[in-house]
Amino acid sequence: MARTYRAVLRGNQLEWLDSPPPQPNALEVRVAIIEGETDELPAGRGQVMAKALAEPAARGAFSSISDPVAWQRELRQERNLMRRDPDATPSSPPASHTP
Repeated sequence: MARTYRAVLRGNQLEWLDSPPPQPNALEVRVAIIEGETDELPAGRGQVMAKALAEPAARGAFSSISDPVAWQRELRQERNLMRRDPDATPSSPPASHTP
């Protein structure tokens, strides 16, 4: 089954305009060159993110967060991951919770 994803080809690299496709180790693709399109490319993802975060940052919205990684884990209630967290076991509770 073929699915369509929008991208820009720069040299030998594809730059995804939307969410990239899920990728196993290797992914075979077929690229169709679309000529004559006049759509402007969206601003880079980093520029969009910086603009979205500028106002809350100016208000000091994140200044009370001393450990951003711990804050994100608690917010998302992440579980320990065996390959990421050295002390993780298959039955480890989420990193932000203490028994």
